Amino acid sequence: MRVVFMGTPDFAVPSLEALAAACDVALVLTRPDAVRGRGRALVPSPVKARALELGLGVLEAARVTPEVMEALRAAAPDVICVAAYGCILPDEVLGLAPAGCVNVHASLLPRWRGAAPIQRSILAGDAETGVSIMRIGHGVDTGAFCAQASTPVGEKSAEELTSELARMGAELLVETLPAVMDGTAEWVEQDEALVTHAAKIEKSELALDPADAARDNALRVQASGDTAPARCVVAGRGVRVCAARTTAPGPVAGEVSVARGRVLLGCADGALELARVKPDGKREMDASAWAAGLRGDGIRWERV
Repeated sequence: MRVVFMGTPDFAVPSLEALAAACDVALVLTRPDAVRGRGRALVPSPVKARALELGLGVLEAARVTPEVMEALRAAAPDVICVAAYGCILPDEVLGLAPAGCVNVHASLLPRWRGAAPIQRSILAGDAETGVSIMRIGHGVDTGAFCAQASTPVGEKSAEELTSELARMGAELLVETLPAVMDGTAEWVEQDEALVTHAAKIEKSELALDPADAARDNALRVQASGDTAPARCVVAGRGVRVCAARTTAPGPVAGEVSVARGRVLLGCADGALELARVKPDGKREMDASAWAAGLRGDGIRWERV
């Protein structure tokens, strides 16, 4: 089975690895190297880096140009597999491979179509989420799906859940491809009445707020990451909260309790107990170590 794979971030790497082990990956398409880090150096996408390690041919493209289309035709794929590539595919690509284009999507469709399904499922307090193997169509994640797998969300961080779903998606993809190829896959059209949309997370959405419930603030911490961190201001200084949990009782909303190495932020109901923090300009540390620098009575916290 000849496959063209399209993907870019860490989420897509397990799918690439699984395909490389089970199929003939004729070409890997990924987005171009991006400027990252304090040194502002060009860094390859995780998919490009892994594809080169596997000895696979790589083509970088932010969109499908005539030159890219020529390379895709030359690869002569039986099927095109996509996982978080980050580009809308034109009809010419969708109709290129005999078995079409299938996508690994990190949600239980039709719930959470869009760019940030994992973070949205956490913020919404979903009990479970999962992955779907779907056809790529003209809309955003609107295609029919032929396989799904689920997992409890629990207290998993966005990073932990992303890694788990990436592995699940890779396994489900290679399990499903034979049925996609021979036409025996059973495709289920999405129920439009059940659709929810997973818009990109804005940094302001993850700002912690003493006026909100402790659980809402805890979910923001759980859903946060490097691109959209959960932040607040404690004793006049900015801090990123990397890990936390709800607890009760606690101080009143807006007040901070520091005792025996524990740091509690008072919320509208109960408190948020901090476990790991990253004060502005400093390294990440245990909240108990950070608490040693919080002195005095009447310490308060507020939204950034």
